[in-house]
Amino acid sequence: MTSADPPAPQALDPAAYRDLVARALAEDIGPGDVTTRATVAPDSAATAVLVAKQACVIAGLDVAGEVFAQVDPRVVFTARRADGSRCQTGEIIARVEGPAAALLTAERTALNFLQHLSGIATAARRFVDAAGGRLVVLDTRKTVPTLRALAKYAVRCGGATNHRAGLYDAILIKDNHIRHAGGIGPAVARARAAAPALSVEVEAQSLGDVDAAIAAGADVIMLDNLTDDEMREAVRRIAGRARVEISGSVTLDRLPALADLGADCVSVGAITHSAPAMDISLEFEPS
Repeated sequence: MTSADPPAPQALDPAAYRDLVARALAEDIGPGDVTTRATVAPDSAATAVLVAKQACVIAGLDVAGEVFAQVDPRVVFTARRADGSRCQTGEIIARVEGPAAALLTAERTALNFLQHLSGIATAARRFVDAAGGRLVVLDTRKTVPTLRALAKYAVRCGGATNHRAGLYDAILIKDNHIRHAGGIGPAVARARAAAPALSVEVEAQSLGDVDAAIAAGADVIMLDNLTDDEMREAVRRIAGRARVEISGSVTLDRLPALADLGADCVSVGAITHSAPAMDISLEFEPS
């Protein structure tokens, strides 16, 4: 990863994760944390730190803090780093103080959120770095169900850009839509009539599709799994009349070559659906 951090993302509205945290805790705790009840005195206090066990980009600190707060409002969660910042191995991310039982009960759920979201942020930043500023890196809708708002926030923490949030805020006409509409032209015309205020994007799986999307007046043309030569020719034909998005089989290794093709952006499902969790641990300080 490079040395510069992306701009700090706008903080998440707690409403986006408060209920998720409550449901995650209910799933984990159920009727009670039997191990902690059996082994930890109710009046025992503790201090612990969240430590990065590998280099990563942090995301989800407020969510982790919410976990501890819901388990016991007496827990004090103090972030030492900010979402979107890079951490090296061994760096302290946050400090938590409060009843030892609460810290132990909250530990796994807090780490699950923090590790998952930091994994997405780290993957996103790797793609942004590989693009070298020549392509905008976009996410997709390939997210864990119910966690999309958090995943897309983590993408922003990594310096990448959100594509549409869902099926409601932009039009993306794909192959099955085209097939049922009777072609790209009719599909675009129907989309314009149904939602004239929304951007219209068309998936193109051939140069013929590219020509049809240009003729239909698409705002964005997604080049889906075309060869490099085909994509270069598509960019030439589009000639700035629509934004050009590259999609399909996009890997870190391919990004420098893709950036040479003249497209505007690249969409990468892997940054949300396949990002490995980062290794972050909660370590209790000696009492």
